[in-house]
Amino acid sequence: MSDSPSAAAEIMDGVYSALRAHGYADLTMQDIADECSKSKSLLHYHYDTKEDLLVAFLDYVVTDSEERIAARADDPPVDRLVQFVGWFVFAPDEADREAFHIALLELRTQGPFNERIREQLARSDRLLRGTVADILADGIEAGVFRDVDVEETAALLVATLDGARTRQITLAGAERDAEGDGYTREVAEAALRRIVGPLLADGVELPPLDDAIEALRRDPDAPENERQEADAAADEPE
Repeated sequence: MSDSPSAAAEIMDGVYSALRAHGYADLTMQDIADECSKSKSLLHYHYDTKEDLLVAFLDYVVTDSEERIAARADDPPVDRLVQFVGWFVFAPDEADREAFHIALLELRTQGPFNERIREQLARSDRLLRGTVADILADGIEAGVFRDVDVEETAALLVATLDGARTRQITLAGAERDAEGDGYTREVAEAALRRIVGPLLADGVELPPLDDAIEALRRDPDAPENERQEADAAADEPE
């Protein structure tokens, strides 16, 4: 990895853009070099193979998620849980975000055959389930959630949301209403009603899902927002 944090981040942003444009199967080191304005030889100086670079990218994504989750650790548990649910929601017209998640899904299929990729995927899964379990434990202690098996409930919620996202991107419009909010939105609302709602202590109400989604989209530290701003700036005429 480069000694320069900005150079490293630029390379990771290049991987992100290249995955959106080309997917995993057709991705080459040259594609990544083109996206981050680095030479292919420079990439090979830091990463011997495409696999090395993609494993580093997965580590970068998971580490960034850990930092963003930690930054919200002091927010009220109910707000944190609704924001977690909202993070899985994306609308049918968010083509760039969908393309990126399709590429990640391709990467996930390599898990059974590639130990290093599998380790990063397992780390991501532990982060997601652990985040929900921690939120539930905090909420139980604060008296806003009923006493439940936090590990079991976390596993159920994450599996529901992750499955919804996978279904939406793999169907790629075949069963989506172009005028609607997308399958992930439908499942998120159902999860809040059927999984999260029964957990609430008497007198506790859920904040609106729309508010949580809007807060996530306004977050300047979210990687997707930073990249969208950078892409927009790059497209502006000089």
